[in-house]
This record gives sequence, structure tokens and C-alpha cells, in this order.
Amino acid sequence: MRTLLLVLDLCGTFVFAIGGAAAANKRDLDLFGILVLSFVAGNFGGIVRDVLIGDVPPAAISDWRYLAVSVAAGFVTFICDSVVGELWSFVLISDAAGLGLFAVSGTQKALSFNLNPAMAALLGVLTGVGGGMARDLFLAQVPTVLKADFYATAALLGATVVVLGQSIQLPPWQVAIVAVVIAFGVRVVAMHRGWRLPRARKR
Repeated sequence: MRTLLLVLDLCGTFVFAIGGAAAANKRDLDLFGILVLSFVAGNFGGIVRDVLIGDVPPAAISDWRYLAVSVAAGFVTFICDSVVGELWSFVLISDAAGLGLFAVSGTQKALSFNLNPAMAALLGVLTGVGGGMARDLFLAQVPTVLKADFYATAALLGATVVVLGQSIQLPPWQVAIVAVVIAFGVRVVAMHRGWRLPRARKR
């Protein structure tokens, strides 16, 4: 389980860090700003999760690999800025992948700390959307989770699969793969089809 959580966390950190660095690059920030946004986007959700469940200091601070992965993603984005700019759809896909990875790893880590299933799923969602929210706030824009209806919903679906898988004692690796695929798939399809949840009718 420790290996599974580490792999999911580092993979999610890398893809979210790319998204954060690409967003910073799109807003014409310098190298330092890009690296800051890559670290924030890749680690903020995990830091909040670890603090809430009492795993302190958070893994993103105590384990050098999280910083190394974030900085590497930032440098790759900075060096390949023209390619990233042309492949913005790839950035959106990587953001969806990070959402699924973090939602699953957050839920599994919360369950490993013996939280009840409902709270574990909510912490999984928070882990998935936290980095993106922090990134958007740093860039002074409305967080994606508040305007893309199937962003948090996709994370919640992935987290729910993890909770159900553990309740019937399925192998963690298999459950993690299925949950990531579901969260990722729902988010990507929602982006392409423009799915939205019901909204209040304006008078």
C-alpha cells in the first residue's frame, strides 16, 4: 500500500505540476513563477490532505522526491514552452489525469488512516481539486472546480470506486487502476461534450 500511494502521488504530482507550469507560462510568468506554480499545483492538495489526517510533516515537504518531480516538470515546461503552448489540449488531458490520480491516492491514504468511508472520499476529492484551486487563485482567476461542473464530480466518482473496492476487499492495485480510469474518463468526456450539472434558472 505504501508503494502504491507513493507511485500515485508522484505521478499525480508530475502531471499536475505540468499543468501549473503551463498555466503560469501562458500568463507570461518568469522561470521562478513557473516553478512556484508547478510546486503549488502539484502538491497543495496533498499537503492539505496530510495535515487534515494528521500525517505531519506532509509528504510533499518531508520527501525530497515531491519537490524534485515538481521542479523537473516546471523546467520541462519552461524549456518546451512553444510545444506546450501548441498542445494546450494535452495540458487539459494531463490535468484530468492528475485529478484521477490524486483523487484515488487521497482516498486510499485517508482510508489507511482509518477514516470513515464518506470522509475518506471527501478527502480524496479535496486532494484532487486542491492543487488546481491553488493554481487558479495564484493566477487571480475563478478556480476550475467552481465553473467546470464535472471536475469535482469526476474526482468523487473515482473516490467512491476506491471506497467500494476496499469495502468488498478487492486488490488495491486493481481498484486504483479502475478508479483512475473512471475519474479520468468522465472528466475527459465531460470536457468534450460540455456536460454540466443543473443550474439555477435566472429571472
